[in-house]
Amino acid sequence: MENRWSTTDAAQALTRDTPRWGADLALRTYASRLLGAEKSLVLHGGGNTSVKSVWTNLLGEAEPALYVKASGWNLATMEPGGHAPLALPFLQRLQSLPHLGDADMVQVLRAHRLEPDAATPSIESLLHAFLPPKWIDHTHADAILTLTNQEGGRALIAEALGPDVIILPYVHPGFALAKAVAEAFAQAPHSRGMVLMKHGLLTWGESAQESYQRTIELVSQAEAFIASRMQPQPPPDATAVTAAWARYGEFAPMLRGALAVATADPDHPWQRFILRPLINPDILALLDQPDIQTLLVSPPLTTDHLIRLKPLPLWLAPEAAASPEGVRAAVEQYRQAYHAYLTTAAAGMAVTPLDDSPRLVLIPGIGAVCVGQNSQEAALVWDLALQTLAVKGSMARMGGRYEGVSVQDQFAMEYYAPQRAKLGQAATPALGRSVALVTGAAGAIGSGLCRELLVQGAHVALVDLPGEGLQAVAAGLQAVHGSRVLPVAMDVTDPQSVADGLQQLIQQWGGLDLLVLNAGLAHVSSLEAMQVEAFLRLQRVNVEGTLHLLSAAARHFRQQGTGGDVVLISTKNVFAPGANFGAYSATKAAAHQLARIASLELASMGVRVNMVAPDGVFSDGQRPSGLWAEVGPDRMRARGLDAAGLESYYQNRNLLKARITATHVANAVLFFATRQTPSTGVTLPVDGGLPDATPR
Repeated sequence: MENRWSTTDAAQALTRDTPRWGADLALRTYASRLLGAEKSLVLHGGGNTSVKSVWTNLLGEAEPALYVKASGWNLATMEPGGHAPLALPFLQRLQSLPHLGDADMVQVLRAHRLEPDAATPSIESLLHAFLPPKWIDHTHADAILTLTNQEGGRALIAEALGPDVIILPYVHPGFALAKAVAEAFAQAPHSRGMVLMKHGLLTWGESAQESYQRTIELVSQAEAFIASRMQPQPPPDATAVTAAWARYGEFAPMLRGALAVATADPDHPWQRFILRPLINPDILALLDQPDIQTLLVSPPLTTDHLIRLKPLPLWLAPEAAASPEGVRAAVEQYRQAYHAYLTTAAAGMAVTPLDDSPRLVLIPGIGAVCVGQNSQEAALVWDLALQTLAVKGSMARMGGRYEGVSVQDQFAMEYYAPQRAKLGQAATPALGRSVALVTGAAGAIGSGLCRELLVQGAHVALVDLPGEGLQAVAAGLQAVHGSRVLPVAMDVTDPQSVADGLQQLIQQWGGLDLLVLNAGLAHVSSLEAMQVEAFLRLQRVNVEGTLHLLSAAARHFRQQGTGGDVVLISTKNVFAPGANFGAYSATKAAAHQLARIASLELASMGVRVNMVAPDGVFSDGQRPSGLWAEVGPDRMRARGLDAAGLESYYQNRNLLKARITATHVANAVLFFATRQTPSTGVTLPVDGGLPDATPR
């Protein structure tokens, strides 16, 4: 493992942070970030670091203090304020207690923060307090876990690291572990570090650099030892990846449907999940090894990962993964096994069961699938799964057999309140577990639709023709909403392009729940002067494009089996057409009729199809409407108006004198997408009140 310590960078950190935070905290932050930069050491809030220093109170008096990483903070992005200051002398006195319950421990830690509004300290704060050295680093190094989590792991660690490293059996994190670590250190105070079996590595030093370098040295020793014991393996088959992705495209909707949890709400009958696949040659080769299932279907590498990965992954045999029935049966069997584990481990305790769905699914020939309530959670699982499978793969090459913690220890950590607090209690947005596809996303209405769906938590595929327009809208939304935005270049008139675009969405998130049909073209011409090719151009986009997407979505919804929603952005012209606007009015009326028919055909699948009929939307912020770029000049000439006058004319012709915006249209879509009423086949006007355009 590379030693990343830089004297120059450390000096810069001191210059930057010392004036406000002091030299100790400046170096503590620098060294913590170095540890966090190595994903093979810690991931997503794992591990913790500390320094014993001083705190200056309001009287100017220096008090001994422990600065320890706050719970949930990520070492890779650590800031000085991420180390909570605690009253060290009081914490050290707690070592004399024979027992300290978890709830009391958390309250004591919170009560003895020297800054009352500091974040909650790590659940392993007492471990740092009871150990004498000034600087302490705790990581979940892959190489260490590769050795500790095998049968005979203690002997392997001793051989790999030598006699000057303490080896401590697994102890549940908290007060008991803190006391055990302190007692072990007292017996061997000159040791270089301590291995916590099936948990991780502790190092210490009289300087931040010394403690950090000991971590790097010990992990490097373990890595070299593992490399010397691994059997060679043939290079992975890169061509298998293409076939795996093709299989995943068929499999993912079935899995996503099987994972969805039924509710008692008829308007919101499913709690869905977001999927993220992990498909590469190494993973496929690992899953294809004979008798590998026993090694891989085992607890996480460290109990710290239980809140993300659950006690076990789900293994799906290829034959079970080939049909919706097989996938559903496997998921149901997993859930039953989870409750059986809970019954055994809880041993009669009154426990409210947590979510019983798997977070990692392993399928030979396809790969690994990571499961989350949203894309961010699925990404966390993805990182942990990549690490877990790599470590277990190394064990396989060493000829080792996996040995995790006991069922009781798994339960104790999975249901450990201080650990679960890391997950937070934020409410799920209305569409936070949903995937939407919006066509015509680069236009004025389309960009507004995407923006408001994202605000409601949806994962949104922005669909439009390839080009600068799509990329500009996507870039702006990605800057705010990150991984919940996916630009998809698609020609809605081409069935293959539609199928390919839908596959991109499936590969990104696993499926589709909401289809918003917004793509459309306009053309100004009298019927007398109408060119057939111009009419057919609109027909290909407005009618055939609608049909292609409805057809593809219907097949997907049937395969996924958890219903869905379709909203067509229609137009007031369906009910009140305008002169010289025949091609647009007729083709949009045809699309509207297709949507009405879809509402009849898809209802049995739990799919609702509704229409929104807006009047003219001229722009969305600084983004002008492409339709009005086509239509506007003719309308201005006909009425002797400029652009501002034309927009004012449209505003003043409706009963409410309302300017219709993209946000208004989006709100109508959200009304249907969030299922405020049990409606399908409905047309909702968004026009400020145009009596001639009222659906009838």
